[in-house]
Amino acid sequence: MDAIMLQEKLVERLLCPRVRTARQKEKQYVGFATLPNQVHRKSVKKGFDFTLMVAGESGMGKSTLVNSLFLTDLYKDRKLLNAEERINQTVEIIKHTVDIEEKGVKLKLTIVDTPGFGDAVNNNECWKPITDYIDQQFEQYFRDESGLNRKNIQDNRVHCCLYFIPPFGHGLRPVDVEFMKALHEKVNIIPLIAKADCLTPNEIKKLKDRIRDEIEKFGIKVYQFPECDSDEDEEFKQLDKELKECTPFAVIGSNTVVEARGQRVRGRLYPWGIVEVENQSHCDFVKLRNMLIRSHMHDLKDMWKLRSLSK
Repeated sequence: MDAIMLQEKLVERLLCPRVRTARQKEKQYVGFATLPNQVHRKSVKKGFDFTLMVAGESGMGKSTLVNSLFLTDLYKDRKLLNAEERINQTVEIIKHTVDIEEKGVKLKLTIVDTPGFGDAVNNNECWKPITDYIDQQFEQYFRDESGLNRKNIQDNRVHCCLYFIPPFGHGLRPVDVEFMKALHEKVNIIPLIAKADCLTPNEIKKLKDRIRDEIEKFGIKVYQFPECDSDEDEEFKQLDKELKECTPFAVIGSNTVVEARGQRVRGRLYPWGIVEVENQSHCDFVKLRNMLIRSHMHDLKDMWKLRSLSK
């Protein structure tokens, strides 16, 4: 035994310092540094879910924008109503669910549509079916959480609401204010200026300033971007700054591919030119997509949980 130990010590001395250091580190290594990899692997295997509500009166391009954001067609079976049918229609809640996969990552996307909202002559409390639906999903989830079959819970809670504001007025209408105030304690609200191609850049700026002022004046709690950590890279800090300055997002949606500067792009063709959906000098579509999907989707879910648990 002594001979074996002497041999091991001799080998240790002969090893170069780099190898000796590596072996010493290996002896000190416990293994919990792999936890992020374990979480990542488990999360990717399980997949992710996100529930997005869209609200606003008819004709604001809600379905087109959603299809543009996720490059899918969630509304192919939709029946289009005429003006009289829209006026007489009551507010409905319609769910569209689709499984999307990108580079091995699976997302179960649920879009909660609210046809009939804001279309009637009398819109008094037209948001009530929407707030009731949000509360029902919240209550159902917590009932399931306290049950025995917690592993297979379906999470249908609404994580975020895109609220479409018409571009034709001079700011928020009474129904806009009442709707957002009815929902702002229940869900993350992201206000959008719909059909931004109807406005000039100067008109968009004025409307954004007016809406921001009115949101503050009426005490409406829209989604607040979290502050960047000091160790975040400069690129992310710059993106975060641009997003904060951009709200409410002025958006355009299109499922049509047109020719622009020798390239095929998604956009709208007018007699005076082409409006490109993904051209950041034309609208805020790219910023909205980056925020909603690429940088803040997880935070939207976390913020929602914190708000729900604080009740």
